[in-house]
Amino acid sequence: MIPPAGYTKAKPGEVCRLKRSLYGLKQASRQWNKELSKFLKTLKFQQSTQDYSLFTRHLDGEFLILLVYVDDILLTGTSISQIDKVKVALDNAFTIKDLGQLAYFLGIEVHRNDKGIFLSQRKYIKDILVDAGMEECDPVLTPLSRGLKISTDVGDLIDEPEVYRRLVGRLLYLSITRPDLSYCVQHLSQFVHSPRTPHLRTALHVLKYLKGTLDDGIWYSSSSDMQLSAYSDADWSSCQFSSRSLSAYAVFLGPNLISWKTKKQRTVSKSSTEAEYRSMSATASELVWIQGLLEDLQVNISLPVTLYCDNTSAEHLAQNPMFHDKTKHLKRDMHYVREQVEAGFIQTSHVSSSQQLADLLTKPLPSSQHHALSAKLGLLSRIQLEGGV
Repeated sequence: MIPPAGYTKAKPGEVCRLKRSLYGLKQASRQWNKELSKFLKTLKFQQSTQDYSLFTRHLDGEFLILLVYVDDILLTGTSISQIDKVKVALDNAFTIKDLGQLAYFLGIEVHRNDKGIFLSQRKYIKDILVDAGMEECDPVLTPLSRGLKISTDVGDLIDEPEVYRRLVGRLLYLSITRPDLSYCVQHLSQFVHSPRTPHLRTALHVLKYLKGTLDDGIWYSSSSDMQLSAYSDADWSSCQFSSRSLSAYAVFLGPNLISWKTKKQRTVSKSSTEAEYRSMSATASELVWIQGLLEDLQVNISLPVTLYCDNTSAEHLAQNPMFHDKTKHLKRDMHYVREQVEAGFIQTSHVSSSQQLADLLTKPLPSSQHHALSAKLGLLSRIQLEGGV
Protein backbone atom coordinates (compact mmCIF):
# COMPACT_ATOMS: atom_id res chain seq x y z
CA MET A 1 0.00 0.00 0.00
CA ILE A 2 1.30 3.46 -0.85
CA PRO A 3 1.83 5.51 2.36
CA PRO A 4 -1.30 7.64 2.92
CA ALA A 5 -1.23 11.41 2.62
CA GLY A 6 0.10 13.06 5.77
CA TYR A 7 2.28 10.11 6.80
CA THR A 8 5.85 11.46 6.76
CA LYS A 9 7.84 8.63 8.36
CA ALA A 10 8.14 6.59 5.16
CA LYS A 11 11.32 7.01 3.11
CA PRO A 12 11.18 7.54 -0.68
CA GLY A 13 10.23 4.34 -2.47
CA GLU A 14 8.93 2.60 0.66
CA VAL A 15 5.47 1.08 0.84
CA CYS A 16 3.31 -0.26 3.69
CA ARG A 17 2.78 -3.99 4.16
CA LEU A 18 -0.66 -4.79 5.52
CA LYS A 19 -0.44 -7.27 8.41
CA ARG A 20 -4.12 -7.38 9.25
CA SER A 21 -7.26 -5.47 8.38
CA LEU A 22 -9.01 -3.45 11.08
CA TYR A 23 -11.32 -1.14 9.16
CA GLY A 24 -14.61 -2.79 8.35
CA LEU A 25 -14.40 -5.44 11.07
CA LYS A 26 -17.01 -5.50 13.82
CA GLN A 27 -14.38 -5.61 16.55
CA ALA A 28 -12.24 -2.82 15.06
CA SER A 29 -13.73 0.07 17.07
CA ARG A 30 -13.59 -1.95 20.28
CA GLN A 31 -9.94 -2.91 19.73
CA TRP A 32 -8.99 0.68 18.94
CA ASN A 33 -10.73 1.98 22.05
CA LYS A 34 -9.04 -0.70 24.14
CA GLU A 35 -5.61 0.19 22.75
CA LEU A 36 -6.09 3.93 23.22
CA SER A 37 -7.46 3.53 26.76
CA LYS A 38 -4.54 1.30 27.69
CA PHE A 39 -2.04 3.87 26.41
CA LEU A 40 -3.73 6.78 28.21
CA LYS A 41 -3.59 4.88 31.48
CA THR A 42 0.19 4.55 31.03
CA LEU A 43 0.22 8.36 31.00
CA LYS A 44 -1.49 8.24 34.43
CA PHE A 45 -4.94 9.19 33.13
CA GLN A 46 -7.92 7.75 34.97
CA GLN A 47 -10.97 6.61 33.03
CA SER A 48 -14.27 7.95 34.33
CA THR A 49 -16.85 5.40 35.45
CA GLN A 50 -19.61 7.91 34.66
CA ASP A 51 -18.55 8.38 31.03
CA TYR A 52 -16.01 5.95 29.63
CA SER A 53 -14.93 8.39 26.93
CA LEU A 54 -13.70 10.81 29.61
CA PHE A 55 -10.16 10.62 31.03
CA THR A 56 -8.73 12.86 33.75
CA ARG A 57 -5.28 13.28 35.27
CA HIS A 58 -4.18 15.06 38.44
CA LEU A 59 -0.39 15.31 38.40
CA ASP A 60 2.02 17.74 40.07
CA GLY A 61 -0.84 19.98 41.14
CA GLU A 62 -2.15 20.31 37.57
CA PHE A 63 -5.38 18.88 36.17
CA LEU A 64 -5.94 17.62 32.61
CA ILE A 65 -9.16 16.51 30.93
CA LEU A 66 -9.20 14.36 27.79
CA LEU A 67 -12.37 13.46 25.90
CA VAL A 68 -12.41 10.81 23.16
CA TYR A 69 -14.83 10.27 20.28
CA VAL A 70 -13.47 7.31 18.26
CA ASP A 71 -10.21 8.87 17.02
CA ASP A 72 -11.08 12.54 17.63
CA ILE A 73 -9.73 13.89 20.91
CA LEU A 74 -10.34 17.05 22.93
CA LEU A 75 -7.65 17.95 25.46
CA THR A 76 -7.72 20.74 28.01
CA GLY A 77 -6.34 21.47 31.43
CA THR A 78 -4.57 23.87 33.76
CA SER A 79 -1.04 23.35 32.38
CA ILE A 80 0.01 24.11 28.81
CA SER A 81 3.32 22.27 29.29
CA GLN A 82 1.57 19.07 30.42
CA ILE A 83 -0.87 19.34 27.51
CA ASP A 84 2.07 19.60 25.09
CA LYS A 85 3.75 16.56 26.64
CA VAL A 86 0.57 14.49 26.25
CA LYS A 87 0.27 15.56 22.59
CA VAL A 88 3.87 14.54 21.94
CA ALA A 89 3.28 11.16 23.58
CA LEU A 90 0.13 10.59 21.50
CA ASP A 91 1.97 11.58 18.32
CA ASN A 92 4.82 9.17 19.03
CA ALA A 93 2.37 6.35 19.66
CA PHE A 94 -0.29 6.97 16.99
CA THR A 95 0.84 9.90 14.77
CA ILE A 96 -1.77 12.55 15.47
CA LYS A 97 -2.67 15.82 13.78
CA ASP A 98 -2.81 18.81 16.13
CA LEU A 99 -5.64 21.16 15.07
CA GLY A 100 -4.81 23.80 17.68
CA GLN A 101 -7.43 25.76 19.62
CA LEU A 102 -10.91 24.25 19.55
CA ALA A 103 -13.00 25.87 16.82
CA TYR A 104 -14.84 23.03 15.05
CA PHE A 105 -15.47 19.53 16.37
CA LEU A 106 -17.74 16.86 14.87
CA GLY A 107 -19.92 19.42 13.12
CA ILE A 108 -20.12 21.71 16.16
CA GLU A 109 -18.76 25.24 15.80
CA VAL A 110 -17.17 26.75 18.91
CA HIS A 111 -16.90 30.52 19.36
CA ARG A 112 -15.23 31.87 22.46
CA ASN A 113 -14.85 35.27 24.13
CA ASP A 114 -14.22 36.61 27.62
CA LYS A 115 -17.86 36.17 28.61
CA GLY A 116 -18.28 32.53 27.62
CA ILE A 117 -18.57 29.94 24.87
CA PHE A 118 -21.11 29.75 22.04
CA LEU A 119 -21.86 26.39 20.39
CA SER A 120 -23.70 26.18 17.09
CA GLN A 121 -24.11 23.93 14.05
CA ARG A 122 -24.66 26.57 11.38
CA LYS A 123 -22.71 24.80 8.65
CA TYR A 124 -24.42 21.52 9.49
CA ILE A 125 -27.85 23.17 9.16
CA LYS A 126 -26.89 24.67 5.80
CA ASP A 127 -25.79 21.24 4.57
CA ILE A 128 -29.16 19.77 5.63
CA LEU A 129 -31.06 22.52 3.82
CA VAL A 130 -29.01 22.09 0.65
CA ASP A 131 -29.41 18.29 0.62
CA ALA A 132 -33.17 18.66 1.06
CA GLY A 133 -33.42 21.39 -1.60
CA MET A 134 -34.79 23.81 1.00
CA GLU A 135 -32.07 26.47 0.99
CA GLU A 136 -34.46 29.03 -0.56
CA CYS A 137 -37.54 28.13 1.50
CA ASP A 138 -39.58 30.68 3.47
CA PRO A 139 -38.87 30.51 7.23
CA VAL A 140 -41.53 29.81 9.87
CA LEU A 141 -41.67 30.84 13.54
CA THR A 142 -41.98 27.44 15.26
CA PRO A 143 -40.68 23.93 14.47
CA LEU A 144 -44.16 22.35 14.69
CA SER A 145 -47.61 23.84 14.31
CA ARG A 146 -49.61 24.05 17.52
CA GLY A 147 -52.18 21.26 17.81
CA LEU A 148 -50.48 19.17 15.13
CA LYS A 149 -51.74 15.57 14.93
CA ILE A 150 -50.05 13.08 12.60
CA SER A 151 -50.94 9.41 12.50
CA THR A 152 -49.09 6.19 11.78
CA ASP A 153 -51.67 5.09 9.19
CA VAL A 154 -52.91 8.29 7.51
CA GLY A 155 -51.33 9.32 4.22
CA ASP A 156 -49.48 7.55 1.45
CA LEU A 157 -46.25 5.70 2.13
CA ILE A 158 -43.30 7.57 0.65
CA ASP A 159 -41.34 5.86 -2.12
CA GLU A 160 -37.92 6.37 -0.52
CA PRO A 161 -38.26 5.93 3.27
CA GLU A 162 -34.49 6.20 3.73
CA VAL A 163 -34.74 9.90 2.81
CA TYR A 164 -37.02 10.51 5.80
CA ARG A 165 -34.88 8.35 8.10
CA ARG A 166 -31.71 10.16 7.10
CA LEU A 167 -33.36 13.53 7.67
CA VAL A 168 -34.63 12.57 11.14
CA GLY A 169 -31.20 11.18 12.01
CA ARG A 170 -29.56 14.47 11.05
CA LEU A 171 -32.11 16.42 13.08
CA LEU A 172 -31.37 14.15 16.03
CA TYR A 173 -27.68 15.05 15.83
CA LEU A 174 -28.57 18.71 15.41
CA SER A 175 -30.42 18.68 18.72
CA ILE A 176 -27.01 18.47 20.45
CA THR A 177 -26.93 22.28 20.40
CA ARG A 178 -30.63 22.95 19.80
CA PRO A 179 -32.88 22.07 22.76
CA ASP A 180 -35.75 23.80 20.94
CA LEU A 181 -35.81 20.81 18.56
CA SER A 182 -36.04 18.19 21.31
CA TYR A 183 -39.81 17.70 21.13
CA CYS A 184 -40.17 17.73 17.35
CA VAL A 185 -37.29 15.25 16.86
CA GLN A 186 -38.86 12.89 19.40
CA HIS A 187 -42.20 13.23 17.63
CA LEU A 188 -40.81 12.58 14.15
CA SER A 189 -38.70 9.63 15.34
CA GLN A 190 -41.87 7.63 16.02
CA PHE A 191 -42.52 7.19 12.30
CA VAL A 192 -39.13 6.15 10.91
CA HIS A 193 -40.22 2.50 10.54
CA SER A 194 -42.96 3.37 8.04
CA PRO A 195 -42.82 7.06 7.02
CA ARG A 196 -45.73 8.59 5.12
CA THR A 197 -46.27 11.81 3.19
CA PRO A 198 -47.58 13.84 6.19
CA HIS A 199 -44.53 12.79 8.20
CA LEU A 200 -42.14 14.03 5.52
CA ARG A 201 -44.14 17.24 5.14
CA THR A 202 -43.83 17.84 8.88
CA ALA A 203 -40.08 17.19 8.80
CA LEU A 204 -39.72 19.72 5.98
CA HIS A 205 -41.63 22.21 8.11
CA VAL A 206 -38.90 21.82 10.74
CA LEU A 207 -36.35 22.71 8.05
CA LYS A 208 -38.27 25.92 7.36
CA TYR A 209 -37.91 26.76 11.05
CA LEU A 210 -34.18 26.05 10.85
CA LYS A 211 -33.88 28.39 7.86
CA GLY A 212 -35.14 31.22 10.07
CA THR A 213 -32.92 30.25 13.03
CA LEU A 214 -29.78 29.39 11.09
CA ASP A 215 -27.49 31.37 13.39
CA ASP A 216 -28.97 30.08 16.65
CA GLY A 217 -26.89 28.12 19.12
CA ILE A 218 -26.48 27.54 22.83
CA TRP A 219 -24.59 29.96 25.06
CA TYR A 220 -22.48 29.00 28.09
CA SER A 221 -21.60 31.89 30.35
CA SER A 222 -18.18 31.91 32.01
CA SER A 223 -19.70 33.45 35.15
CA SER A 224 -21.51 30.64 36.96
CA ASP A 225 -22.23 29.88 40.60
CA MET A 226 -21.83 26.12 39.94
CA GLN A 227 -25.24 25.43 41.49
CA LEU A 228 -27.02 22.43 39.97
CA SER A 229 -30.78 22.66 39.35
CA ALA A 230 -33.34 20.98 37.13
CA TYR A 231 -36.81 21.40 35.67
CA SER A 232 -39.04 18.36 35.27
CA ASP A 233 -42.25 18.25 33.25
CA ALA A 234 -44.64 15.77 31.68
CA ASP A 235 -47.46 15.95 29.13
CA TRP A 236 -50.05 13.47 30.35
CA SER A 237 -51.46 10.93 27.86
CA SER A 238 -50.12 12.95 24.93
CA CYS A 239 -49.68 9.99 22.56
CA GLN A 240 -52.92 9.51 20.63
CA PHE A 241 -52.00 5.90 19.75
CA SER A 242 -50.81 4.45 23.07
CA SER A 243 -52.09 7.05 25.61
CA ARG A 244 -48.59 7.20 27.07
CA SER A 245 -47.25 10.40 28.54
CA LEU A 246 -44.21 12.41 27.55
CA SER A 247 -41.41 13.14 30.03
CA ALA A 248 -38.90 15.94 29.76
CA TYR A 249 -36.20 17.53 31.86
CA ALA A 250 -33.74 20.40 31.61
CA VAL A 251 -30.68 20.43 33.89
CA PHE A 252 -28.75 23.63 34.60
CA LEU A 253 -25.33 24.30 36.07
CA GLY A 254 -25.72 27.86 37.25
CA PRO A 255 -27.43 29.66 34.34
CA ASN A 256 -26.13 27.17 31.77
CA LEU A 257 -28.20 24.34 30.29
CA ILE A 258 -26.04 21.20 30.34
CA SER A 259 -28.51 18.36 29.82
CA TRP A 260 -32.00 17.96 28.39
CA LYS A 261 -34.19 15.16 27.13
CA THR A 262 -37.65 14.39 25.79
CA LYS A 263 -38.89 10.79 25.94
CA LYS A 264 -42.14 8.90 25.84
CA GLN A 265 -42.83 6.98 29.05
CA ARG A 266 -42.74 3.20 28.89
CA THR A 267 -46.12 2.59 30.50
CA VAL A 268 -49.49 4.34 30.68
CA SER A 269 -49.92 6.69 33.63
CA LYS A 270 -53.30 6.74 35.36
CA SER A 271 -53.13 10.45 36.14
CA SER A 272 -51.17 13.60 35.42
CA THR A 273 -49.71 13.29 38.92
CA GLU A 274 -48.31 9.87 38.14
CA ALA A 275 -46.90 11.09 34.80
CA GLU A 276 -45.16 14.01 36.54
CA TYR A 277 -43.84 11.69 39.26
CA ARG A 278 -42.33 9.36 36.68
CA SER A 279 -40.67 12.34 35.00
CA MET A 280 -39.25 13.51 38.32
CA SER A 281 -37.79 10.05 38.91
CA ALA A 282 -36.05 10.11 35.52
CA THR A 283 -34.73 13.61 36.28
CA ALA A 284 -33.38 12.44 39.65
CA SER A 285 -31.42 9.68 37.90
CA GLU A 286 -29.90 12.23 35.53
CA LEU A 287 -28.93 14.52 38.40
CA VAL A 288 -27.15 11.71 40.25
CA TRP A 289 -25.20 10.85 37.09
CA ILE A 290 -24.26 14.48 36.46
CA GLN A 291 -23.08 14.90 40.04
CA GLY A 292 -20.74 11.92 39.57
CA LEU A 293 -19.47 13.38 36.30
CA LEU A 294 -18.82 16.76 37.94
CA GLU A 295 -16.90 15.03 40.73
CA ASP A 296 -14.63 13.47 38.10
CA LEU A 297 -14.09 16.99 36.74
CA GLN A 298 -13.31 18.21 40.28
CA VAL A 299 -16.38 20.44 40.40
CA ASN A 300 -18.06 20.49 43.80
CA ILE A 301 -21.74 21.39 43.97
CA SER A 302 -23.73 22.42 47.00
CA LEU A 303 -26.62 20.23 48.14
CA PRO A 304 -29.53 19.83 47.98
CA VAL A 305 -30.15 20.18 44.25
CA THR A 306 -33.39 22.02 43.48
CA LEU A 307 -35.83 20.13 41.29
CA TYR A 308 -38.58 22.39 39.91
CA CYS A 309 -41.97 20.87 39.15
CA ASP A 310 -45.33 22.47 38.31
CA ASN A 311 -47.47 19.65 39.78
CA THR A 312 -48.11 20.02 43.50
CA SER A 313 -49.42 16.46 43.92
CA ALA A 314 -46.27 14.98 42.38
CA GLU A 315 -44.16 17.06 44.78
CA HIS A 316 -46.16 15.65 47.71
CA LEU A 317 -45.57 12.13 46.46
CA ALA A 318 -41.84 12.77 46.36
CA GLN A 319 -41.84 14.04 49.96
CA ASN A 320 -44.57 12.07 51.71
CA PRO A 321 -44.39 8.24 51.86
CA MET A 322 -47.96 8.06 53.21
CA PHE A 323 -49.73 8.42 49.85
CA HIS A 324 -50.13 4.64 49.50
CA ASP A 325 -53.43 4.79 47.64
CA LYS A 326 -51.95 6.70 44.71
CA THR A 327 -48.66 4.82 44.51
CA LYS A 328 -49.38 1.20 45.38
CA HIS A 329 -49.35 0.20 41.68
CA LEU A 330 -46.06 1.96 40.92
CA LYS A 331 -42.87 -0.02 40.62
CA ARG A 332 -40.09 0.56 43.11
CA ASP A 333 -37.84 2.42 40.68
CA MET A 334 -40.45 5.20 40.41
CA HIS A 335 -39.82 6.03 44.07
CA TYR A 336 -36.16 6.77 43.36
CA VAL A 337 -36.82 10.50 43.54
CA ARG A 338 -38.37 10.10 47.03
CA GLU A 339 -35.23 8.28 48.17
CA GLN A 340 -33.03 11.12 46.91
CA VAL A 341 -35.22 13.68 48.69
CA GLU A 342 -34.95 11.76 51.95
CA ALA A 343 -31.17 11.51 51.50
CA GLY A 344 -30.95 15.29 51.17
CA PHE A 345 -29.60 15.20 47.61
CA ILE A 346 -32.73 16.76 46.06
CA GLN A 347 -35.26 19.28 47.27
CA THR A 348 -38.43 19.86 45.27
CA SER A 349 -39.70 23.34 44.53
CA HIS A 350 -42.95 24.42 42.92
CA VAL A 351 -42.85 26.55 39.78
CA SER A 352 -45.81 27.95 37.88
CA SER A 353 -46.62 26.43 34.49
CA SER A 354 -45.76 29.72 32.78
CA GLN A 355 -42.23 29.53 34.25
CA GLN A 356 -41.75 25.79 33.59
CA LEU A 357 -38.74 25.82 31.24
CA ALA A 358 -39.12 22.13 30.36
CA ASP A 359 -42.55 22.93 28.88
CA LEU A 360 -40.77 23.68 25.60
CA LEU A 361 -39.62 20.05 25.48
CA THR A 362 -43.05 18.43 25.83
CA LYS A 363 -45.39 20.11 23.34
CA PRO A 364 -45.68 22.64 20.46
CA LEU A 365 -46.12 26.14 21.85
CA PRO A 366 -47.24 29.51 20.44
CA SER A 367 -44.38 31.36 18.79
CA SER A 368 -44.10 34.02 21.52
CA GLN A 369 -43.88 31.45 24.32
CA HIS A 370 -41.61 29.21 22.24
CA HIS A 371 -39.03 31.95 21.71
CA ALA A 372 -39.29 33.19 25.31
CA LEU A 373 -38.54 29.75 26.74
CA SER A 374 -35.82 29.13 24.15
CA ALA A 375 -34.05 32.28 25.34
CA LYS A 376 -34.33 31.16 28.98
CA LEU A 377 -32.76 27.82 28.04
CA GLY A 378 -29.71 29.71 26.75
CA LEU A 379 -30.50 29.76 23.04
CA LEU A 380 -29.41 32.86 21.16
CA SER A 381 -28.21 33.79 17.69
CA ARG A 382 -24.66 34.59 16.74
CA ILE A 383 -25.86 38.04 15.67
CA GLN A 384 -26.88 38.70 19.30
CA LEU A 385 -23.52 37.36 20.45
CA GLU A 386 -21.61 39.70 18.16
CA GLY A 387 -23.82 42.52 19.38
CA GLY A 388 -22.40 42.09 22.86
CA VAL A 389 -24.95 39.83 24.56
